[in-house]
Amino acid sequence: MAHATALAADDILEYLDAHEKKSMLRFITCGSVDDGKSTLIGRLLYDTKLIYEDQLKALEADSKKMGTQGEKIDFALLVDGLAAEREQGITIDVAYRFFSTEKRKFIVADTPGHEQYTRNMATGASTADLAVILIDARKGVLTQTRRHSYIVSLLGIRHVVLAVNKMDLVDYSKEVFEKIETEYRKFAAPLGFQSIVAIPMSAFEGDNITTKSANTRWHTGPALLPYLETVEATSALTDKPFRLPVQWVNRPNLDFRGFSGTIASGSVGVGDEVVVIPSGKRSKVTRVLIGKNEVDRAGPDRAVTVTLADEIDISRGDVICAGNAPCEQTDQFAAHILWMSEEELFPGRQYLLKTANRMVPATVTELKHKVNVNTLDHQSGKTLELNEVGFCNLSTGHPIAFDPYKDNRETGAFILIDRRTNTTIGAGMIDFSLRRAQNVHWQDLDIDKSSRAALKHQKPCILWFTGLSGSGKSTVANLVEKRLHDLGRHTYILDGDNVRHGLNRDLGFTDEDRVENIRRVGETAKLMVDAGLIVLVSFISPFASERRMARELVEDGEFLEVYVSTPLNVCETRDVKGLYAKARRGEIKHFTGIDSAYEAPQNAELTIDTSKIPATAAAEQIVEYLQQNGYLAG
Repeated sequence: MAHATALAADDILEYLDAHEKKSMLRFITCGSVDDGKSTLIGRLLYDTKLIYEDQLKALEADSKKMGTQGEKIDFALLVDGLAAEREQGITIDVAYRFFSTEKRKFIVADTPGHEQYTRNMATGASTADLAVILIDARKGVLTQTRRHSYIVSLLGIRHVVLAVNKMDLVDYSKEVFEKIETEYRKFAAPLGFQSIVAIPMSAFEGDNITTKSANTRWHTGPALLPYLETVEATSALTDKPFRLPVQWVNRPNLDFRGFSGTIASGSVGVGDEVVVIPSGKRSKVTRVLIGKNEVDRAGPDRAVTVTLADEIDISRGDVICAGNAPCEQTDQFAAHILWMSEEELFPGRQYLLKTANRMVPATVTELKHKVNVNTLDHQSGKTLELNEVGFCNLSTGHPIAFDPYKDNRETGAFILIDRRTNTTIGAGMIDFSLRRAQNVHWQDLDIDKSSRAALKHQKPCILWFTGLSGSGKSTVANLVEKRLHDLGRHTYILDGDNVRHGLNRDLGFTDEDRVENIRRVGETAKLMVDAGLIVLVSFISPFASERRMARELVEDGEFLEVYVSTPLNVCETRDVKGLYAKARRGEIKHFTGIDSAYEAPQNAELTIDTSKIPATAAAEQIVEYLQQNGYLAG
């Protein structure tokens, strides 16, 4: 390696053993665009002699080719690997690098500075123990500096290095450095950092990176690398209660049954008492295996298989915990969410929530407040947009095992996933379980849905009519109900306009209000199905995700989607209220089909086009479908 120090050539095994026993520090570099994060890491790799000869030659050639630093080496090119990053001079993805000194091993994440890639920065921070927050000495504390500092705090990092970079461009001014440090400490005071160490530096020139610089004799603190080598910032996962999220039930033969996963915190050894969540069953550990090798004890981040003394029903998604300190479980909790999607978060919309070992349906039931990253003030809001942070209440389809994030970053974190695209759209940190989760329970009733339906001689269901305004939904639904009434069946219509006079009178027509509108109607329709009724729901219901949510509230076969597919131009000709005309003139906002999207059903049970058949024929077609499929039998 270039400028490499002598390795332990006399006893390589002893050297490797000593290297293995070194402590590990995970840290990130973050800050605003072009604050010098990549240059800093490149300089660290260069000065710690971890660049191979061919890498050094390639770096020198690339530096000349890019021409960003004249004849000097551009250290940022060591970590800005993407072509787009080199061309734009910014970091887009998270670049992880390993390096080592005689005292410690390091994994550093070079995270993006641009606001657009804040979600990537949060990914890098999620596993770090310390954050190096860079500030351009010429620019001072910026909005992105504050945003990254807040996210760092939110993600549980308690140690910060305030790296005031590019001091060479301000003549190594002590006054500039002290002004920035004072401003930053004032802003960061409420964030709960255990330590903030401010260091004036020039990553490009190497000032205060590995050794103290003569250019800043007024600086009484440490240089960066010596501080990183000695700071006690590593997460104390070993000292926390044992948690093993079960990823796999290991059953290679009839004589062996083990439970495999990666230890999230604590340690486990033979003879330890454990408790399984959610069942609450207890047992003792009889064997601990790492691969095929048995060990007496294993700690955090080790992939293990454990066997137990008792035959307990344990499945993927369960958590094996320390017997004297089990984790909590809940289906309703409060959490901070960092939103990572271009599409807004809508309370009431159903997402998928993934913890360390389990995935469940989840809904943000309430956005309590948003956080202003500049002032840390709480602000009201109905939705979260890209890179915003909010404090929310969530409800899950099944209970999850958890620890509060402040107690355990491994078991207190989750991500939200879009059900349609399977992309990660949010990262969450659980604060606490809501009391209602413990106080509200299902009450067993003697008369159930089947009994109520049998009395009415019908199979209960939801007929969900969806389509544009003017498509004929309400007209057809009304005719269907009249026909069912003539047949002696028990029905009820939930019509969009009528419901907005009562249950949903507080909701407008924004996307977020439309989501809540359908959520309430879906829950109401579910209760009516439980009462044994055939419920006719006539709503525009423009979003596929909310119609899917309503479908999943009831059992298979109890939700029948009726897509009234009448074309937009026909709907406009039926515009007796003049709503389309007003929307075209911009007098009505958020009007479906004009300036608000309608997501047409892809697999509706029935599709009706009232521009091709009369409403009476459409109604008969629907009633015939109900008869042929047993909904009117009994």
